[in-house]
Amino acid sequence: MISTRGRYAIRVMIDLAEQGDENYVPLKDIASRQGISKKYLEIIVKDMVAGGLLRGASGKGGGYRLNRKPEEYNVGEILELMEGSMAPVACLAEGAADCPRKDLCQTIPMWSEFDRMVHDFFWSKKLSDLIGDAAEEKDAAEEKN
Repeated sequence: MISTRGRYAIRVMIDLAEQGDENYVPLKDIASRQGISKKYLEIIVKDMVAGGLLRGASGKGGGYRLNRKPEEYNVGEILELMEGSMAPVACLAEGAADCPRKDLCQTIPMWSEFDRMVHDFFWSKKLSDLIGDAAEEKDAAEEKN
């Protein structure tokens, strides 16, 4: 299951991408638009800066911005930074010790296939793909009103 850390990190990234890459965006503005506690976002963006996804600046005109263009980010890298291993079972996590039942395990092929599917799905999605989805949903909602 993807935690709020992972989901909120993606929302922050989308928000920043929608603001453009010219200026730093204050965290209070992101928190307000996204309906997320600024205090909680402070913890999340600190990890995102440390992980190289974002750049932060303090003081007047400070805030956060993307380090790269939206099309250069994979959703998988965002989630793995925030969530850690996405492996469905411990024995498939990166750096896991060899399981003593590895050669006898009848379920490992299934877990391996599922792990590849999840990995391939999230790593095939670009941040820029999500921006288009969000914009289309917003336009559709506005047309209904």
